[in-house]
Amino acid sequence: MTTLAANKPRAYEGGKDVIEEGGLPVIAADIVYEGAAVGVVDASGHGRPLVAGDRFAGFANAKADNSAGAAAAINVDLRTAGKVELPVTGAVITDKGQPVYASDDDTFSFSPVGSSFIGFVHRFVSAGVVVVRFDVDALRDPWQQYTVRETISADKTLDAEDSGKLFWVDTDAKIVTLPAIATGLDSFAVVNGGAFGAVAVNISPNAADMILGPDITGADNKDLINTKATARRGDFAIIGGNDADGYAVQALRGTWAREA
Repeated sequence: MTTLAANKPRAYEGGKDVIEEGGLPVIAADIVYEGAAVGVVDASGHGRPLVAGDRFAGFANAKADNSAGAAAAINVDLRTAGKVELPVTGAVITDKGQPVYASDDDTFSFSPVGSSFIGFVHRFVSAGVVVVRFDVDALRDPWQQYTVRETISADKTLDAEDSGKLFWVDTDAKIVTLPAIATGLDSFAVVNGGAFGAVAVNISPNAADMILGPDITGADNKDLINTKATARRGDFAIIGGNDADGYAVQALRGTWAREA
């Protein structure tokens, strides 16, 4: 990813922005441009143009040029709460309320994989452009409990080392295959990353296992399917608490059905 090389004034709306003058000391030998998403360096507490995985600190309210300075020689003014218009990859009109993430100081998407939580879609503007509500003190990543996250763009078979992970499925008709119960896989989340009606998600158990859950009639070797026609970005299945019969669904969002 490439960070901003010039100021990029953002369009803010609502009149309730929170601006912190001198909000964060800047790392050595760097420039934070106006409009940049700013991240916090965990090891030092300094601000910088956001790097994927940083804790989001807000948007730079003005350019902070520390290109010739030592760490903390200057501070960057921050907008830490408000509503901002952003380009978000793949955004469509049905994405209101979706969490938004950044992979650098000017690249935004819905994928929680290898990125930093920014805020939630407040309203749709046009294809690929939305207004995002952000508040660094009050809003939290809805997937923060999953610190290991992976994208699934092809069929994938899980194993015990996938316990505790979040899987973001961004491609239609891909199959997530579960190992036999004895393998020890437990407690993971499968999330649909596609726009409305764009991606079907299939979770397929071992031939001798069931997937059990709310209003799901258990049967061996039957997939759990997030129905494509009504699938929304952010639909999920959280699976864990398994027993001898198979995998147990702990929570669902969206329309899921057992394979016929």
